[in-house]
Amino acid sequence: MTGVKVPGAKIPGAEILVRTLMANGVDTCFANPGTSELHALAAFDSMPGARCVPTLFEGVATGAADGYARMTDRPAATLLHLGPGLANGLANLHNARRACVPMVNIVGDHATWHRGVDAPLTSDVEGLAKPMSAWVRTVPDAASVAADTAEAIRAALTPPCGVSTLILPSDSSWDDTAAAEPVIVEPPAPAAPDADALRAAADALRGGERVVVLLNGRATRAEGLALAGQIAAVTGAKLYAHTGATRIERGAGRVTVERFPYPIDLGIAALAGAKHVVLIGSGEPVGFFGYPDKPSRLAPEDCRIHTVAPPGTDALAALRWLVEAVGAAGEPVPAQPLALPEPATGDLTADSVGQSLAALLPEGAIVVDEGISSSPMVYTACAGARPHDWLTITGGAIGIGMPLALGAAIACPDRKVVTVQADGSGMYTLQALWSQARERADVVTIIFANRRYGILQWELGNLGFRDMGPNARNCTELGRPDLDWVALARGMGVEGGQATDAESFNRLLSTAFSRKGPFLIEAVI
Repeated sequence: MTGVKVPGAKIPGAEILVRTLMANGVDTCFANPGTSELHALAAFDSMPGARCVPTLFEGVATGAADGYARMTDRPAATLLHLGPGLANGLANLHNARRACVPMVNIVGDHATWHRGVDAPLTSDVEGLAKPMSAWVRTVPDAASVAADTAEAIRAALTPPCGVSTLILPSDSSWDDTAAAEPVIVEPPAPAAPDADALRAAADALRGGERVVVLLNGRATRAEGLALAGQIAAVTGAKLYAHTGATRIERGAGRVTVERFPYPIDLGIAALAGAKHVVLIGSGEPVGFFGYPDKPSRLAPEDCRIHTVAPPGTDALAALRWLVEAVGAAGEPVPAQPLALPEPATGDLTADSVGQSLAALLPEGAIVVDEGISSSPMVYTACAGARPHDWLTITGGAIGIGMPLALGAAIACPDRKVVTVQADGSGMYTLQALWSQARERADVVTIIFANRRYGILQWELGNLGFRDMGPNARNCTELGRPDLDWVALARGMGVEGGQATDAESFNRLLSTAFSRKGPFLIEAVI
């Protein structure tokens, strides 16, 4: 299937697929293919520069494509096997949907004429894809591959960006069709902010009442935070990044922003007394779950919500307009100074891990945060660290940390990636370590080995269950036997070590930062 093709010649639909992807800059594919996808897999060899990254589980492929998109602002592809393979990847497609990142999710299907026999892997692939996708289409024949692939790319890149799922029946893949020049996609620009909402928000910011500004998307990159920082400096507004912000550019030289708290009581307290909430790139603050006798919407009843720039709208344009409107254009940006602590000593805790990470984190690092119950301490500690990016679990579906790091490392091979990973959620997709080893991804994985689902134990208390019975304890503890993360990593081809105090953690972290390639630290806290 390789080699030069004569213009106007007949070529397989799979090759048209890959030509169209490559012509639009989609040159990386995270793959877990099966028989129905083999023509598509082979077609990637027909285009120089195409890269297929193998994964051992579909949730790794979808999570990695998310991480790639967060760092490049362009889509990667996935290649998944029929409906069951897609189903294995749905949790991280959910996270990608919440992150508003572009992705071209390619799912094979049976040949169109084979569906009627109800073979064992036959399923409703479109039905599985629709809840997690912004766009879904089944390619009817090889002649439609070029247009449908281009439309999938366009849909993925249409603000606010999202997951496009292109379902490719085997005959649409292997049948020949006329070769043509690939369709080049011009994605639409984001929508302009609503002028009335901007004026109302400016009035609120100038009015002297308490205003909270909730940020996400482009608003939590360095430029957006600088503008928001100027606004806050002049008006006294309180800035928060969304709890599950897609990507926060932070550290020295950037405006520090707290993440809106996950616990519902802390979220309610954060908005107490607020008369206005201004949303820029973010949705309204709501409870992560419903709780007895607690509200779903967290803002006070007399608080006005200003949806200035919802996802898909030009958040930077909104911030620039507000800077002018509130008279902040000449205001100095309240940038965070470099404030490196000494590496921690003594007992190993989430706080000491955060302190040492802040001390040693290289400039330009990418931190992937699935620390769950340990995350707030580490995030706060790194506020004054060297400049870095912070990626969060956007949709709450656990098992994204190590795949997200894989994708970020493939996207940015010259930057160190650090995964702050809870042990329970890490077990969902530990196969990502194998892909990290295979690709020599420059990822340091820090496992918070507290031998329990700490967030579930906290939630039990939050729901009024003060004493856990044997079943609740059995289902929220991870001991008996303890997970041996160093052995698990070694089995995947990743070197690692165990830290039981701050000093041993510092030694391992320094070693990991001094070299390229994957390394895992089991931090027993």
